[in-house]
Amino acid sequence: MAEYVAGGESPEVLFWVGCAGSFDQRAQRITKAFAQILDKVGVKFAILGKEEMCTGDPARRAGNEFLFQMMAYNNIQTLNSYSVKKIVTACPHCFNIIKNEYPALGGTYEVIHHTTFLQQLINDGRVKLKGGGEFKGKKITYHDSCYLGRGNGIYEAPREVLQALDVELVEMKRCRTNGLCCGAGGAQMFKEEEPGNTRVNFDRSTEALETGATIIAANCPFCTTMLTDGVKNKEKEDSVAVLDIAEMVARSLAD
Repeated sequence: MAEYVAGGESPEVLFWVGCAGSFDQRAQRITKAFAQILDKVGVKFAILGKEEMCTGDPARRAGNEFLFQMMAYNNIQTLNSYSVKKIVTACPHCFNIIKNEYPALGGTYEVIHHTTFLQQLINDGRVKLKGGGEFKGKKITYHDSCYLGRGNGIYEAPREVLQALDVELVEMKRCRTNGLCCGAGGAQMFKEEEPGNTRVNFDRSTEALETGATIIAANCPFCTTMLTDGVKNKEKEDSVAVLDIAEMVARSLAD
């Protein structure tokens, strides 16, 4: 972003990479896939790079309001100094907090989740997909992440992107408004679980596997990790892949 401003230019969107997309090896592949798509279709985008800090979402969810406000104010100052108007992010947690909770602290932006952005690019004819790509006719199930689905009511955009890939979409019993959390939103990503009969991500992964799908499509780096662990627990990692929708689109781009 600093380079754009130094050159007197402004990008079409700011890509908010997020902590998982920056530091988690698996999520880095999602970041790369999304950046590849933007490059290929000629979307001028910038990132904050080292100026990007954690949004403060985990701190606020864990009850540390002071830490959250400190982090949020820092981010808002940076974004406002660059006059950022439009942000796209591949993380529903970042999406939710910047869109819904930053405005109260003085940070008001148009925030778009990457699945919605991909749907818009496909609808506008900017993203062109291969006819009969590698996912054509494949049985795929889609997991509604909490912060995108129930948190923000976005159910159709990711499914429309999958339909554009010409897949056979099979829904889990619990989907859309009745979707089941993978567990990461309840911080199971970061801590030991409480006593119980099973881990919530094992439960959710079993539901996904019961559909008979060979690919579980996700839209969140945390969900991707949790569902991958669940698939490994059932020893199905050789036959079932967990992929972010951006990875699937990147693999299906027309030459």
